[in-house]
Amino acid sequence: MDTSTGMLREDALKGRTIVVTGGGTGLGRSMATYFLRLGASVCITSRKLDVLERTAKELEAETGGTVLPVACDVRSHLDVDRLVATAVERFGTVDALLNNAAGNFISPTERLSPKAFETIIGIVLQGTVNCTLAFGKHWIAKGETGKAVLNITTTYAWTGSCYVVPSACAKAGVLALTRSLAVEWARYGIRHNAIAPGPFPTKGAWDRLLPGEMMERFSFAKRVPLGRVGTHQELADLAAYLISPYSGFINGEVVTIDGGEWLKGAGQFNMLDQIEPGMWDAIERQVRGVRGS
Repeated sequence: MDTSTGMLREDALKGRTIVVTGGGTGLGRSMATYFLRLGASVCITSRKLDVLERTAKELEAETGGTVLPVACDVRSHLDVDRLVATAVERFGTVDALLNNAAGNFISPTERLSPKAFETIIGIVLQGTVNCTLAFGKHWIAKGETGKAVLNITTTYAWTGSCYVVPSACAKAGVLALTRSLAVEWARYGIRHNAIAPGPFPTKGAWDRLLPGEMMERFSFAKRVPLGRVGTHQELADLAAYLISPYSGFINGEVVTIDGGEWLKGAGQFNMLDQIEPGMWDAIERQVRGVRGS
């Protein structure tokens, strides 16, 4: 079956406006592209206006949709307030917010400066808080219902992870925010859900996380039970569904899409998949010998 063309029907998001933070490149761009193909208008944000404007032109040419590029540092609540005002002025209303902006790098924690923590937590957690509060307060004040907030978190938000501690702390906060507001703001007709992606390759992010030969030495595909990494369309399908009216009864959920990666890492004896099949007979004899002693 060809999964590259998308899951939802072509008009699934027709007439809706979606704001995508970190939408100029990588996974944010891929998700924004699919939203456009489904009939939505999209506002993409990041700090680099030149990148956003180039992406907007390319996506409009590719999809025929409408893309509004807005420079915004999500760490600044004043920037975010201007984002809300600009998007509402252009489109009249915003129907969904995708909090995708993120930052990350690998490092032993003892090598990190306070600034390193401040940067990652500022973008990932404070940025998500700023955008969620700004759009949520606007919707509540206007009495607008049927809105959706979708956050991008990670599986190590609930397990923790060495060498990416600032990101793990920030993503855990995003997870708590998602579940908390799913209950508190449901009465206003605002749904909150999250996606916890596994390995979905993007040129910039992966080169920073695993530079040079590390990409092959620590191949993510080898950690996934399905034996591969995810495709951008698979993630875009899930994101589009969770912000669409079709998922109207899903609220407070965190959907993992990682091919079983985190479950493999969580199992205490999962490393035994490295044992060759022919060795199990000898292992069984050894185990029986121990039991009989």
